[in-house]
Amino acid sequence: MVTLRGGQAWRLGLPILLAVTGLAMITAPVPPSAGAPASPQPAAAPAVRVVHRIDVEGVIAPATARYVLRAIRQAEEAHAEALLIRLDTPGGLVQSMDDITKSMLNAAVPIIVYVAPEGARAASAGVFITYAAHVAAMAPATRIGAAHPVSIGGGQGEGEGQQQDKTLLEKVTNDAVGNIRGIARRRGRNADWAERAVRQSVVATAEEALGLHVIDLIAKDVDNLLRAIHGRTVTMVDGPRRLATAGARIERVDQDVTEQFLRLLADPNIGFILLNIGIIGILAELYNPGLILPGVVGGIALILGLASFAIVEVNAAGLLLIGLAVVMFIADIKVPGQGVLTFGGVISFIFGAILLTSRQAPFLRISLQLILGVAAVLAAFFLFAVGAGMRAQRAAVRSGTEGLMGATGVARTALEPEGMVYVQGEMWTARADSGTIGEGSRVQVVGLEGLRLRVRPVE
Repeated sequence: MVTLRGGQAWRLGLPILLAVTGLAMITAPVPPSAGAPASPQPAAAPAVRVVHRIDVEGVIAPATARYVLRAIRQAEEAHAEALLIRLDTPGGLVQSMDDITKSMLNAAVPIIVYVAPEGARAASAGVFITYAAHVAAMAPATRIGAAHPVSIGGGQGEGEGQQQDKTLLEKVTNDAVGNIRGIARRRGRNADWAERAVRQSVVATAEEALGLHVIDLIAKDVDNLLRAIHGRTVTMVDGPRRLATAGARIERVDQDVTEQFLRLLADPNIGFILLNIGIIGILAELYNPGLILPGVVGGIALILGLASFAIVEVNAAGLLLIGLAVVMFIADIKVPGQGVLTFGGVISFIFGAILLTSRQAPFLRISLQLILGVAAVLAAFFLFAVGAGMRAQRAAVRSGTEGLMGATGVARTALEPEGMVYVQGEMWTARADSGTIGEGSRVQVVGLEGLRLRVRPVE
């Protein structure tokens, strides 16, 4: 066993100690010094900002309200930067408008209403929707206004009825004024002009609306609009929020099948066509029992037509006149009166169709051209049916025993005076009216005795 003395151990251990220390310094991680910059770390990619967009065009109806409310909900769930509503409407139903504005005022996502494209308008209900937006903008050559209530339902009475209609219209107008002034104060917009838009139906161009502080800005397109409002602060339900819309990606939210179907039903012209398809289909089934298809199609079309008119609140007097027209059409077929009842039915139908939506705004009325066209088709249909019935009454009987009178046939055996004849595809026992008739001779039926024919020879 070899033992090292102290000096030898020191001389041998020092180099080993230095080697181990150097190796540790090489392999150990070196912390950054205070003066030296830290190594750059990969930065997280910034989140892409998204703006949802919908296009609201045409009449404001239940389908529109469902579409807007769904878009607001989806934008909130997706934490979108904003919801952009491109608006072009002549107005619509008060209930649908109220549903939209209420949802906009309580939305958790900023809502931008943009009246566009050029030539578009935000009339009637469109004024309320524009005022309810967090940011209101218009494209050049657009207009806003004319928000006076038009439709109040009911009939066209005289005297006391007209006074009641006037009182009701005044109540509706005052309610609309209170509503839009409250929205204007909430959004910091011109409440006095909004009241004049409701009471006096005033209209403003985009430039005038900007000067009157009705809208916030004018933008020629969506990209310019999003750049212009970038950095703007809007007041939300939970406090102020700063918009970051420049360069945001736009996602379209389209109407679903249900909303498209409801929008179609909200058109009074479509409802009018469905109503008449239903009338014709049911009458066809009544006159031809067992066809089934006309009855099924007519029943569905009639229900959809009535549902469409329930949406736009039609005049009951118009429906009664159309019902009277149908009664006249049926009566003229059952008791032919040379077309007089059909003519009266056509007149009743035309006046009923005109009265049906007479109290509505022009964009919610049935087209006069459509009314006249459908009336002409109905008149032609029922006149044809009446004519066919009258021709059938004048025509000779061609079936049964009465149909044998005057029919011709061939003697299959000699008639001396009785034998067999072939008439209308059948063999009959026959008796010669006078004399005898030879086999193969042509004969004509001149009488009937029970199941035996009386015949005479035909030259």
